[in-house]
Amino acid sequence: FQSLSAGVIAGAIEGTITYPTEFVKTQLQLQGKPFTGPLDVVKVTIREHGFFGLYRGLSALVLGTASKAGVRFLVFDQIKSALADKDGKVTGVRMMLAGLGAGCVEAVVAVTPTETIKTKLIQDQNQKNPRFKGLIHGTRIIVAEQGIKGIYQGVTTVIARQGANSAVRLAAYGMMREKLSVHYKGKTIPWYSTFGIGAVAGIITVYTTMPLDVLKTKMQATDARDRYKNSADCLVKTFKEEGIFAFWKGATPRLGRLIFSGGIVFVCYEEVISIFRKFEK
Repeated sequence: FQSLSAGVIAGAIEGTITYPTEFVKTQLQLQGKPFTGPLDVVKVTIREHGFFGLYRGLSALVLGTASKAGVRFLVFDQIKSALADKDGKVTGVRMMLAGLGAGCVEAVVAVTPTETIKTKLIQDQNQKNPRFKGLIHGTRIIVAEQGIKGIYQGVTTVIARQGANSAVRLAAYGMMREKLSVHYKGKTIPWYSTFGIGAVAGIITVYTTMPLDVLKTKMQATDARDRYKNSADCLVKTFKEEGIFAFWKGATPRLGRLIFSGGIVFVCYEEVISIFRKFEK
């Protein structure tokens, strides 16, 4: 219960604070308009839709981020406990396996439907006559026209991305936190140190998993069914049409998001867990 609750709270706070960077990254990957870079996306969006245009699709992402963080920490803690040795210690490889398992579960339970809806809401805003009025209206139309499959579009690439994301991010954070625990000699690790290692874990995650993130976004676009047969076809076409660097498109805003989100989500999680433990005492 503690892991789930702390994860939900941490995910909701992190998602709300960092959403504009996610919006910019998604726009660059979709390229519905010929943007020259992240700042151009911000300028064009504010000019055409106002400041809150940068928050288009926010509700879908916050719901998804809150639920996925809750599921992620719950499953990660359960698997990590199961893989621990008799002294309660977990090796780096086993920690990565726990992260991989958590990522795959969160991909199916929370990430795929919410990120598919978020991507479609953002892309719809690029049209001359947007169809979706908001989260509920957009979801209703997607399900009515495409069925449940419509909100589980690109599920294979999402499982691959979330599995890799969580394996790298949670393992990197866990191993760095163990080193910090030794440094602080069992004392409570201060929030700024937790933020720092969370941010570093975010940086590592961005550059190792970016190609999967690009494929995920393309497979969840409104026209994906017409353009790509499957994830492999999407990979080949993206490489042929846009070149190898297309797989790192949107890396800058995603880096901005994961540096802060890594710090914020781990700080919030550890602080909420700490509060729960104080109440238990």
